[in-house]
Amino acid sequence: MELKIPYYIHKVGAGFPSPATDYIEDDVDLNHHLIKNSPATFIIRVQGKSMNSVGIYDGDLLIVDRSINPKNLSTVIANVNDELVVKTILKEKGETFLTSGSKKKSERIHLAKDQEVIIWGVVTYVIHQVHN
Repeated sequence: MELKIPYYIHKVGAGFPSPATDYIEDDVDLNHHLIKNSPATFIIRVQGKSMNSVGIYDGDLLIVDRSINPKNLSTVIANVNDELVVKTILKEKGETFLTSGSKKKSERIHLAKDQEVIIWGVVTYVIHQVHN
């Protein structure tokens, strides 16, 4: 499925204002920019606030690639005791944990101890609404 949206040739400044133009360069296929491996990619909606500290909010859409191997500090979708959750992989002193960004060790899920954890994929993009 293609999703083409108009793409403006000029960049938008995040600093001081500059004159804008209405020149459209071409259409952009968001699949081309957001999805590297289509057969291994899915989108899932976040429910909850545990990942707010890392910029993932309730209602956000996550683009997840199942073909990527997670690294230290990768954000992942994991099946923990038959429940899908979004967490960050943390590798520390030879051990691997899942965390919500909390510094508290008691809130970490230790992967070696919990055999009911399956990493489903790595989050590659977060899509959320800008609140005005």
